[in-house]
This record gives sequence, structure tokens and C-alpha cells, in this order.
Amino acid sequence: MFPDFIDALPQLDIPFPEDVVSARAIRSNKGLAVFFTFHKDVVLPKHAHGPQWGTLLAGEITMTIGGTTRTMLPGDTWDIGDGVPHSVRIAAGSVAIDVFAEPDRYALKSDVLEVSEDSDTDD
Repeated sequence: MFPDFIDALPQLDIPFPEDVVSARAIRSNKGLAVFFTFHKDVVLPKHAHGPQWGTLLAGEITMTIGGTTRTMLPGDTWDIGDGVPHSVRIAAGSVAIDVFAEPDRYALKSDVLEVSEDSDTDD
């Protein structure tokens, strides 16, 4: 679903094989933007971390955030506050973008594509 330039971004070092979840990322010193494609059903047990915002582009996700369960459909967004417990059930075929306030939430498998605040472009 993502264009080639996003598929060419660095892969994340996540605890799932590439045939289960594809994850590409852009990281800066302010956060981490992740482009997820779920090839198989995935269940993430209750956990918490820094702030996270996301949107679903395709598929279906059922999320429990702070005790409230909601089924997400394409176009829906979520905003998870710092330290708020949440769990997720993700259907195969789902595609999502998540942005984490923690730039080191996940390690990258290859060279980092970083965006600095003072980068100067002529575009």
C-alpha cells in the first residue's frame, strides 16, 4: 500500500518476523514515525510507554486504551497518553501509521534516516 520510497525506509527491529509485520520508519530527535503493514493477525498484550498517535489506513484494529475498548476502521485515529495502559488486536491486512514521542521506542535495523530541525533544503 505504501509507495516505494516508504518501503525503502529503514526497517524496525521489532519482535515479529517480516512475514508477520513490515515496519518502516523515519526517526528524528523529537520522535519516531512508523509505517506498519500487518500480514498476519497480531495481538499486543497490555503495555504502556510514552505518548503515541496513530491512524488506520486499511483493515481493522481493536484497541483497549485506559479500559475503554474501541474497534478502529480506516480513517480512525488514536491518541494514547504518556504511560496509559493499552492492548491491541490487529487483523491481517491492516495498514497503519503510528507516531511515537520516544525517538528510541524501537531500534532500526539499518541506517537511520534522520531529520534535523536545522536541515536546510532548497526544495
